[in-house]
Amino acid sequence: MSTANPDDLSRQISATISSILQEGSLAALVTIFEAPAATDTVGAKLLIDASGGRLGALGSYDGGALDDAVAAEAARFLKSREETRVLQVKEFAPELKDWAEAKLLFERIQPEPRLVICGAGHVGASLARMASLLGYHTTLIDDRSEFVAREHFPDARIELVEAQNWSEAVRSAVGAGKGVSVAIVTRGHSEDEECLRAVINLNADYVGLIGSRRRTNIVLQRLRESGATAEALNAVRAPVGLDIGAVTPEEVALAIMAEIVSVRRGGEGQSLSEWRRSK
Repeated sequence: MSTANPDDLSRQISATISSILQEGSLAALVTIFEAPAATDTVGAKLLIDASGGRLGALGSYDGGALDDAVAAEAARFLKSREETRVLQVKEFAPELKDWAEAKLLFERIQPEPRLVICGAGHVGASLARMASLLGYHTTLIDDRSEFVAREHFPDARIELVEAQNWSEAVRSAVGAGKGVSVAIVTRGHSEDEECLRAVINLNADYVGLIGSRRRTNIVLQRLRESGATAEALNAVRAPVGLDIGAVTPEEVALAIMAEIVSVRRGGEGQSLSEWRRSK
């Protein structure tokens, strides 16, 4: 619980949020926007990071009971993958009678989603355009300069990288991996393998490898023989994408993007009509 001056606390929260975004971490910001008149706490904020650390305070006069209950609910909120949620305290902490009718806004604090695409052929180019449209910070990498020329991608939100070395370019783009999806859609086995080796241990949220079952099995087997763990290899989505019967590069890009969104949002990738019928 913080006893800082409100202005100082606001600056601390803003600075901490900036750090969270720069580090690729995750947190929940909770704000009271309706409260019992006697508490005068409208606008009070509590920032809870993914490890449970807190900054700020909501209920300063109740011994921290509200803050404790909100922190527990924030952990559940972060697991839900929702962007925002409005709750009354009685919905998650009915024992806090004095706060029962108070309304809280839960907001997810996380960096904008990032997608690193290895390979700027027809599928990679279509995927970059689609990802940018969906709000992903997109990095498109290829070792052929003509394939990552800016005139082909007027959208400035798409970062273009000419790889002098695939491994170095991919590692640099992926960084620590937090909040990053990687789609490997290069032109051949050797490029696929080099890119996958570069990212296999970077803890990216999603790694997908394009190709037939035979082609992807060859690449995965080579990595297995060179010491990659079963856990790391099992996390690779290969072949990449959801089965929507895709044929054209644009359809393949849609199948890949659908899987990436599904993983990010916690979806199951099933038909919603089938889901309805099963309930």
